[in-house]
Amino acid sequence: MTFDPSRTPQTGKAGTILVVLHQEQSTPGRVGQMLRERGYRLDMRRPPLGDTLPKTLEGYAGTVVFGGPMSANDSDAFVHREIDFVDVPLKENVPFLGICLGAQMLCRAIGGKVSTHPQDLVEIGYYDLHPTEDGTDLMDWPRKVYQWHREGMSVPKDAATLLARGEHFEHQAFRVGDNAYGIQFHPELTLAMMHRWTTKASARMQLPGARNRRDHFAGRAVFDPPVKAWLSRFLDLWLAGGATVASETKERLSA
Repeated sequence: MTFDPSRTPQTGKAGTILVVLHQEQSTPGRVGQMLRERGYRLDMRRPPLGDTLPKTLEGYAGTVVFGGPMSANDSDAFVHREIDFVDVPLKENVPFLGICLGAQMLCRAIGGKVSTHPQDLVEIGYYDLHPTEDGTDLMDWPRKVYQWHREGMSVPKDAATLLARGEHFEHQAFRVGDNAYGIQFHPELTLAMMHRWTTKASARMQLPGARNRRDHFAGRAVFDPPVKAWLSRFLDLWLAGGATVASETKERLSA
């Protein structure tokens, strides 16, 4: 039976967030924790395992599409359905957040491209993040973020606003309209998730450009607190109206 947020008792007073995951053991991590703390109910779906996606987001407060081992270029039917689904929050102006694969699906949905690095470099571990002028106008950003990807995005300039650039892959964060965001990095990562990823996929840390496992955990001790603080501020901004709210806040502060 498909979940209907209008017919299901809300455990959280703030409303319901649609969460799209791509593996049986996947969780929304720290994003899910923070959303629950804010009073949101999470409607979690796993399209690769046969879960359907709603035809409308009426009754939802937002949508988060997370990462996964597959590519936004794959021919699997669920990948195409998810990319097509992105049009729903865009047309209905419901807050959308794509993380890693989810960001790449958003990129594909607006006409962008997803591809590997020209020198086959990857980003696995902590890497520099450089906000653009538009990104700085929106909010403060962490200087290092956790990455886990082999493909990157090429976001069309006429369809999106680039918010941050990266070390090996230039397009790291972007916005479509006021309420749809794509981020290549993983602010949702918990310590338990880092242990699981670096253990089950340890071979990936041998790829060109990847950080070694020791540096992942050493980096977390230094770089994770700013990422956690950024994520909390970002979620509040995103759910409150995104770029419009940021602009209004900036105008009030400068008045």
